[in-house]
Amino acid sequence: MDVRIENLQRQGRTLWQVRVGPRGVTFHEELAARTFAAQLHQRLLWLRELAECESGDRQPH
Repeated sequence: MDVRIENLQRQGRTLWQVRVGPRGVTFHEELAARTFAAQLHQRLLWLRELAECESGDRQPH
């Protein structure tokens, strides 16, 4: 799953939504959305790498 940033127009205001799959978090400020998206991206990368290492450890030797 990729982290995406979308801008939305609601009641004449621009909002920024960070999405991963069907889930999203909405921010009023673009910088806050971009900061959150970057942190989320790094966290997801770390979790994928951890899962790969754990699955590699469980293979028969």
